[in-house]
Amino acid sequence: MKTITQRELAARSKIVLDDVEAGEVYHITRNGVEIAEVRPLSTRRRFVPVEELQQRWRNAPPVSHARMREEADEFFGDEDRVGDDANAWDRRD
Repeated sequence: MKTITQRELAARSKIVLDDVEAGEVYHITRNGVEIAEVRPLSTRRRFVPVEELQQRWRNAPPVSHARMREEADEFFGDEDRVGDDANAWDRRD
């Protein structure tokens, strides 16, 4: 955590915000009294290692294609749906 004055924040806002984006926290003072804290909104990472993505994929819940179809039919309706045996790209109207 760093402490800077209101005047420093105004003069160096780009540098301060770059630091905040990188994870730094600033306390802002006015007349020697802390009045605000500037911190990142989230600890979002810019890079996720492949190993972590693979582990998340392995631990993901199984997908039920039948349930997905049911939910899509509930939401969109099934009256205009192309049959499972038809070619969806074959449009002979």
